[in-house]
Amino acid sequence: MAQKAPLVIPAVKKHTATVIMAHGLGDSGAGWVTLAQNWRLRQKFEEVKFVFPNAPTIPITVNMGMQMPGWYDIVRPRDTTQFQDLQGGQDEVGILRSRDYFHSLIKSEIDAGIPSGRIVLGGFSQGGAMSIFAGITSPFKLGGIFGLSSYLLLHNKMKELLPSENPNKSTPIFMGHGDSDPLVLPQWGQKTAEILKSEGWSVDLKMYKGLQHSADPDEIDDLEKYLNERYITKGFRVLWRIQIQYLVAIPC
Repeated sequence: MAQKAPLVIPAVKKHTATVIMAHGLGDSGAGWVTLAQNWRLRQKFEEVKFVFPNAPTIPITVNMGMQMPGWYDIVRPRDTTQFQDLQGGQDEVGILRSRDYFHSLIKSEIDAGIPSGRIVLGGFSQGGAMSIFAGITSPFKLGGIFGLSSYLLLHNKMKELLPSENPNKSTPIFMGHGDSDPLVLPQWGQKTAEILKSEGWSVDLKMYKGLQHSADPDEIDDLEKYLNERYITKGFRVLWRIQIQYLVAIPC
């Protein structure tokens, strides 16, 4: 599988924290780099290194086998709407492979001297789903986990895949979701938060009125507040507008 190295925006000052931000299906790490670049222009997050990994190019079954960057294959029917039906057609091998890759990115930061509690893992859509899954199953205690327009993977196997010490049971999780998302349905995000809360995680799910499968200023501002709470940097307000145009019109 072809997979490019992550795109990295280094810290401007002494590197004390890292944010790993994963893109969605059909996108690339470059699709989110502007977010960090905008913060740099405003002299924000100057001690934070941003890592934007690139998914391997794989065939996507639900999209007639088209090759595109993806963290895992989507093998469920295109018209799936019920959360419980998501579990019946998941690429477990691909999900676990990407989980291991995400864990290796975290380990690389730890090896570079960054405490795991100063590392935040997150992403958008398929990247958000992977970040939630890789975050809660991480053997390293993280500073934060977030998923935008995402859902929980392999929830029927979650307990058996968790590390025995479950180091991230107390790691707060932030989720953002548009209430008009036609691809990753709002109820998938709501059900994800419900399941995680029922298992003892602290989840802050915010729904955004009229938002479809993209991110808007209010959501980015809430993400910024979450990062501030994780002691990543001092407070600031994002004034930049971000709209993600997805390459494939399928739920991720």
